[in-house]
Amino acid sequence: MQDEMYYYEPARGHGLRHDPFSAIVGPRPIGWISSKDDEGRLNLAPYSFFNAFNYVPPIIGFSSIGRKDSLANIEETGEFAWNLATRPLAEAMNQSCVAVAPDVDEFVLSGLTPTSSRLISAPRVLESPVSFECRVCQIVQLQRADNVLVQSWLVLGEVIGVHIEQSLLKDGIYDTVAAGPILRGGGSADYFQLGPETLFKMRRPKIG
Repeated sequence: MQDEMYYYEPARGHGLRHDPFSAIVGPRPIGWISSKDDEGRLNLAPYSFFNAFNYVPPIIGFSSIGRKDSLANIEETGEFAWNLATRPLAEAMNQSCVAVAPDVDEFVLSGLTPTSSRLISAPRVLESPVSFECRVCQIVQLQRADNVLVQSWLVLGEVIGVHIEQSLLKDGIYDTVAAGPILRGGGSADYFQLGPETLFKMRRPKIG
């Protein structure tokens, strides 16, 4: 017999010590976004609402809860870079999420090195083993089911350039575990790291 289910309606509150929504939809990859405004000021910030949405062309997206510097920069320039957050870079990534004024450079704050991209003006994180150069496809302000707008913006970008550390390519296959990506959990400070013990294989079934 199935255990009794805990039920709540988000509009009326969850009634728990911590909102379970982001813990249930997770762990989630981190959108570590670097951008530059029209005046050349750099910004680097992690976003936990992030993922990939299309193969051809490759499209990734992240959601800005509120009008943050990354969103403003991307609206101005139409481009951004995504950088893989790994376990060795976790502390630096965490430093880059501090709420500071637009003229504060999070690269400096985090002790990281901006490096030039090939096709966009926004820099990449030199220390990150994987980066995507992106041009904006859409910026969509989210809305509720009753069409009332909320203060969140979904930024979708086409990946036009990919940088991968050579050591992560094994016989032409990208080694996800070797990269050591970290993932955001649902608690106020919860993160996870992928490891070989978490890997299992399951082939797509064929009919007939």
